[in-house]
Amino acid sequence: MNTLVVLLGPTGVGKTELSLRLAERWGCPIINADSRQIYQDIEIGTAAPTRADLERVKHYFVHTLRLDEYYSAAEYEKDVLQLLDQLFQEHEKVILSGGSMMYIDAVTKGIDDIPTVDDETRTMLKERFEEEGLEPLLAELKVLDPQYYEIVDKHNHKRVVHALEICYMTGKTYTSFRTNTLKKRPFNIVKFGLRRERENLFARINMRVEQMMRDGLLEEVRSMEHLKALNSLNTVGYKEMFKVLESEWQLPMAVERMKKNTRVYAKKQMTWFKHDEEIHWLDADKHTADEMLKQITDTLLNTVHNNS
Repeated sequence: MNTLVVLLGPTGVGKTELSLRLAERWGCPIINADSRQIYQDIEIGTAAPTRADLERVKHYFVHTLRLDEYYSAAEYEKDVLQLLDQLFQEHEKVILSGGSMMYIDAVTKGIDDIPTVDDETRTMLKERFEEEGLEPLLAELKVLDPQYYEIVDKHNHKRVVHALEICYMTGKTYTSFRTNTLKKRPFNIVKFGLRRERENLFARINMRVEQMMRDGLLEEVRSMEHLKALNSLNTVGYKEMFKVLESEWQLPMAVERMKKNTRVYAKKQMTWFKHDEEIHWLDADKHTADEMLKQITDTLLNTVHNNS
C-alpha cells in the first residue's frame, strides 16, 4: 500500500538533510510542510531548501506563492491530497517534511470544513485589530461564541481574529464548525519525529540565526519593507528585522530577540507534537544519520506488514 512518510520536529532540529537522504534512497519527492517556505522571496529567514537541495530532490510547495497570496491549512490539505493522488501512481513512498503543526495535521488527520474567509471580512477584522487591539475583539468573541472563548489562547490574536471572521461571515459560531473528526486517508501514514536535548537544540537555533544574518537576512528584509503589513511576513525573523529598519531596535538586540522567539516557537512545536502518540521518535543527538535511516526503514517494514 502507498505510504506517506512524515518527518517532523521543531525548527533547527535537522529535518532537511535527513529528508533529502531518505528521498534519495527511495527515489521519491518531498512535500514541504513549512507554512512560510511556501512563499517566494523569503528564502533566508525561512531556512528554505537551497538551490542545491532542490536540485538533489524534487520538492513541492516550496516558493510557490506570492507574498500577498492568502493560503490556509484547509487549502493545503486539499492541494496536498490532490498531489498525492498523482504522486502515488509513480511512487510507493512520498515524504512530507516540515514543522508547521497545523499543516501536518491537516494532511494526516484532516481539519474541519471551515468556510474560507472572504477578503472583505478579513480586511475588516484586520483593520479593527490594528486600530483597537486584542481586548475588544476578545470581548466580542465572548459574546458571539462563548464556548470557543473559554478554550482559545487569549494571547494568540490570529486565532481570535479568525474565529470572529467565521462568526461575522456565516452568522454561526466558530465552535459549530469544529468537529475534530479524524478523516481516513486511502494510504498508510507513518510519522517520524526528530528531537534533540533542549540545550543542543537551542544552541543549533542560535547558530542558525547567526548564519542567517551572515547570509544577508537584513538585506532580504530591507528589500520587502514596503510589504511588511502582509501576513506572510508576520513571522519570526522578519518582525525583528523590520524593527531595526524602523529604528525601534538596534541590530544586536533584534538578533537576540530573534533567537529567543525562535526558541519559544520550537518549544511550542514540541508541546504540540508530544500529544501525538503516532510519532516514532528519533534521537538526533545519540544516533547518526545512517542509524536513523535504518530505524526508519525497519519501522516502516514492521508498520506496513502489520497494516497489510
